[in-house]
Amino acid sequence: MRPSPLIERAIALPGALPTAYFRLICAGKAATSMASAFARLRGSDIREALIVGAAPSGVSTVFESIPGGHPVPTEASERAGRRALALAASVPADETLLVLLSGGASAMMAVPADGLTLDDKRATTDRLLKAGADIHALNTVRKHISAIKGGWLAARTSAPTRTFAISDVVGDDLSVIASGPTVADSSTFGDALSVLKRFGGLAAYPASVVARLSAGLRGAVAETPTSNDPRLARAVSTVIGSRREAMDAAVAEAESRGYHVVRLDEPVVGEARDASTAHVQAMRVRTAGVGRPACVVSSGETTVHVTGHGKGGRNQEFALAAAEPLASLGVPAVVASVGTDGIDGPTDAAGALVDSTTTARARAAGIGAPEAFLADNNAYAFFAALGDLIQTGPTETNVGDLQIILFG
Repeated sequence: MRPSPLIERAIALPGALPTAYFRLICAGKAATSMASAFARLRGSDIREALIVGAAPSGVSTVFESIPGGHPVPTEASERAGRRALALAASVPADETLLVLLSGGASAMMAVPADGLTLDDKRATTDRLLKAGADIHALNTVRKHISAIKGGWLAARTSAPTRTFAISDVVGDDLSVIASGPTVADSSTFGDALSVLKRFGGLAAYPASVVARLSAGLRGAVAETPTSNDPRLARAVSTVIGSRREAMDAAVAEAESRGYHVVRLDEPVVGEARDASTAHVQAMRVRTAGVGRPACVVSSGETTVHVTGHGKGGRNQEFALAAAEPLASLGVPAVVASVGTDGIDGPTDAAGALVDSTTTARARAAGIGAPEAFLADNNAYAFFAALGDLIQTGPTETNVGDLQIILFG
């Protein structure tokens, strides 16, 4: 899925852009692609631009570019966030602050709230990720320890704000995508504290973070801007792309290859290994009356509670957990799970694939049983040994994860 047609379609809508000139902030894994698309269409109307992506953009020598970190914010992430706030504050009232967002922007554009440090944010993010917090829980906390998320970026400008977002969030909640820097926030400091209690307990997090959230709960710190905040009255946000576009493309490709396709619009979520086994069994039943060969297309975003010392990501773990169920099906079958951004966890793989022979092949190669690798969160080593990693390289966009099951 490329951003160009999404951007073109979005700005063609009547009233999409209220003024002739823009100040542009583009952040996330698709930042370069989104900025390039808009520049091709309205480049002469851009007065100033900041691109916050995984690497220097090369879109234009006029555009400022800062490579933010992901999935944990870096010093460059903080520099990018502070620069974005300064740019927003400088937009004249007769121009538009245009914000183009995509997955990864929460980490790539970060500003610690007063009294907190970047290390506080890093430690909190890292702990939540390892504890298996989903993106909704993670971003509830992020918004309440940030000076840019949860509507604070839009609150900084007196100009109208228009946000176009490519969603990597199940449900496409604009207040969760990139932690909603231009969107009113309905979550509270109390919600954020509840997340910490649920994922490890308050003692597992920096004391300064717990102190800020507690102060907010008492009313001693201002809540994130809500829908009644007049500073957000001129802010409008729209989702222009999501996991559904990725599924559309997968379905079309499968049909062109002669598969009988079952599309599952309900998102695949939950702990990766549990979701995987349940999904495989459910889809075996669901496709019982479907012609062969059959292809199941689904999408979503699972989580991993890291307790081992290995290497991998949620897609690799999802695939690995399917190995034993596939071996016991008694029919030829293949499962692939991939991150649409081409990056699964802290690895160079997008995901992995398993089939009905994976367990037998691993045994014959002396690799060992999948269960042992699952126990150590070490799916990458298992699939690397078999040659079954899926390595696409970064795709410069992110709409969550895609799962494909083939039944022969």
